[in-house]
Amino acid sequence: MTTEIRVPTLGESVTEATVATWFKKPGDAVAVDEMLCELETDKVTVEVPSPAAGVLADIVAAEGETVGVDALLGNISEEGNAGPEEVKPKAEEKAAAAPAAAGGTSVDVMVPTLGESVTEATVATWFKKVGDTVAQDEMLCELETDKVSVEVPSPAAGTLTEIVAPEGTTVDATAKLAVISSGEGAAAAAPAAAAAPAATTSAPASSGKDVEDAPSAKKAMAEAGLSAGQVSGSGRDGRIMKEDVAKAIAAGTSAAAAPAPAAAPRAPVAADDAAREERVKMTRLRQTIARRLKDSQNTAAMLTTYNEVDMTEVMALRNEYKDLFLKKHGVKLGFMSFFTKACCHALKEVPEVNAEIDGTDIVYKNFVHMGIAAGTPTGLVVPVIRDADAMSFADIEKAIAEKGARARDGKLSMAEMQGGTFTISNGGVYGSLMSSPILNPPQSGILGMHKIQDRPMAINGKVEIRPMMYLALSYDHRIVDGKGAVTFLVRVKEALEDPRRLLMDL
Repeated sequence: MTTEIRVPTLGESVTEATVATWFKKPGDAVAVDEMLCELETDKVTVEVPSPAAGVLADIVAAEGETVGVDALLGNISEEGNAGPEEVKPKAEEKAAAAPAAAGGTSVDVMVPTLGESVTEATVATWFKKVGDTVAQDEMLCELETDKVSVEVPSPAAGTLTEIVAPEGTTVDATAKLAVISSGEGAAAAAPAAAAAPAATTSAPASSGKDVEDAPSAKKAMAEAGLSAGQVSGSGRDGRIMKEDVAKAIAAGTSAAAAPAPAAAPRAPVAADDAAREERVKMTRLRQTIARRLKDSQNTAAMLTTYNEVDMTEVMALRNEYKDLFLKKHGVKLGFMSFFTKACCHALKEVPEVNAEIDGTDIVYKNFVHMGIAAGTPTGLVVPVIRDADAMSFADIEKAIAEKGARARDGKLSMAEMQGGTFTISNGGVYGSLMSSPILNPPQSGILGMHKIQDRPMAINGKVEIRPMMYLALSYDHRIVDGKGAVTFLVRVKEALEDPRRLLMDL
């Protein structure tokens, strides 16, 4: 039986596309929904999944061809119907490698759901090797995305007979990671598959820049006088797309520009020092943190305003009620709930700090989704507490404790870190006395908390020792004026120095 591969719906007013890249060649086995090729339109890139499991029999529309909606791209010969002659050797190889399945069942280990808008991940660590026995739901490997780490459990009990994606491999959201064999054939399959990783591991290294750039990108580069080395590709495996060329042109890249040196401004290192260095590739999370922070500095007109707060009343209130609070609500009463409440109160008075810029519009948020920055072993993440302005002290403390624990364990989902309108960052837990936090785009404000330190203060004409904390508000000066920023900090200060104001909405 043969199934046709056709161009999917491309979007309103889009009538044609260019076949940018085929990920499979005739004779390759494919799984249902596995990505076969990538189409490029004037606006977007469209991936075409396999409509059925089987073997790619032929390719009708080759790379570079322009096709219309519903045009025939190729054909899939479903398993049990080999199709063209060149397909049969592949099927025979597959059959020859299948003794493991005799008397047992093979189960594919697939990439789990990565989260909204996340299309790929990197295989960070395999906890098991080929030939190992695994229990159902036992952790097999860990994937790393731009934001979170995802653990992959075993879908069945048996033996790990094949690792398809070794450590360091970038996989898409529908990729197969490994094969688990259960039953009598599992033991026989393991030794035969043990040699596979060695051959497989070399594959990613050879991929390099042998990736074909999108045809429209080549044309745009030729017209702009750019070389491929001057454009950073955002497509699969570093493929340069049309929009990447547009970004390079907008950034001022030109043919006359001297190519950037491969090793930036790195000072010469003595031979004996070099031997003691360790070079480690940045994780995807760390790369994303670096890129987003620099983008924030480059985009926003960022400014920081400072103030200080006397923590005497908050500390006294906390000490008086912390035991009763813990007994009733099952969670400790910390300072973060006070700061979250104080910020929500101040944001109502200064709504531009809770807003964001969208082109030439300002989008005001009539709610507060509070981001709470949390340090983890792999980097800084910002889980979001949704509708924090409508929550009680107990609900806020429970949400912070739960999301903080999930952040440290690397179990936060993408949805839990999206949609924040304002952020609080507590550097005081590490001993920071003063700092200027960087905005978390597209947000327009972030409050930095710091270490509580006893300092001599003039109180009613007398010098008293008070527990003081410096506050820092970094804000986007494009929409938040100095008056608004100072007003926000003063309202936070007033609410913390007299917590009763929060109860009376003053």
